[in-house]
Amino acid sequence: MPAAHHDRIPEIALDWIAKGKGAALATVIETWGSAPRPVGSQLAISSEAELQGSVSGGCVESAVVVEAIEALADGRPRILEYGISDDDAFAVGLACGGTIRILVEPIGVGDGPDADLITELARARAAGRAIVYAVHPETWERRLIAETGDDPLDAAAAAARFADKSGFAEGWFLGVHNPPLSLIIVGAVHIAQPLVTMAEAAGYRCVVIDPRAAFGAEHRFPDTRIVNDWPDEAIRSTGIDARTAIVTLSHDPKIDDPALTEALASRAFYIGALGSTRTHAKRVARLTDAGFSEAEIGRIHGPIGADIGARTPAEIAVSILAEMTERLRRPEIRR
Repeated sequence: MPAAHHDRIPEIALDWIAKGKGAALATVIETWGSAPRPVGSQLAISSEAELQGSVSGGCVESAVVVEAIEALADGRPRILEYGISDDDAFAVGLACGGTIRILVEPIGVGDGPDADLITELARARAAGRAIVYAVHPETWERRLIAETGDDPLDAAAAAARFADKSGFAEGWFLGVHNPPLSLIIVGAVHIAQPLVTMAEAAGYRCVVIDPRAAFGAEHRFPDTRIVNDWPDEAIRSTGIDARTAIVTLSHDPKIDDPALTEALASRAFYIGALGSTRTHAKRVARLTDAGFSEAEIGRIHGPIGADIGARTPAEIAVSILAEMTERLRRPEIRR
């Protein structure tokens, strides 16, 4: 999952506090070189030295734990800096080392962030609302930023949320907490099976939609949400936001076209449709007749997937996820 989502690290810290333990949050705030974990990665440490998450893949966790326990004792946050040697980097799968800066904050004690602030953060995350946790490393002032206002910091936070990238701006560290990515797959065909597996590994919450119960069956997609309804109704009930990708794979206009109609009216960051160039040309003609403009129809990636010569269902799934990733991470590029 994207680093910005942090798994459940803040929530786990709150769980420890609810059990009467102390808790500290360690966050990667800057990196140089080949750092093991990206900016925004988090580690929660309890007063009993329990750990959840990672800030270095194991290179400096033990040192961070010592600092976190001390922070819980004196109530003061601190910024740590570590150089990762080439040998340590190699041990966690990197070719060379780097340097990381880590913010350690005791929660609810001394000058640390009040647990109420972390609780509010957790509520926003649970509701699927994008939010930024901002901290000034010189004054230790903290705030949560969910809306864009006139303040330059608000604009910087909005840009960070949009880019899904934590980092420094206006002298503040901005920790981005975006909702998870979502993938709606229309057409529970053989390509959909490896695509679900790969997309979930990449941090997507997947929904498979197919009105044909024989295709959209639980044994074919275990532990995945399946909706056996017509795509337009199913998509409306599921909801689409700017962190949603929609892929139509059924190859049947009766199923794919209603889904594409809903997709084109949404803010989905990626829309892809399976089919040959000839099939896509017929699709474009149908959507044009339905009243969609050339620019609107141009949002559809068809034929779907990066042009890597994919043949098998798994290879086609790789090509789809690759194109989705490029669209998400490099939206300025349109192939």
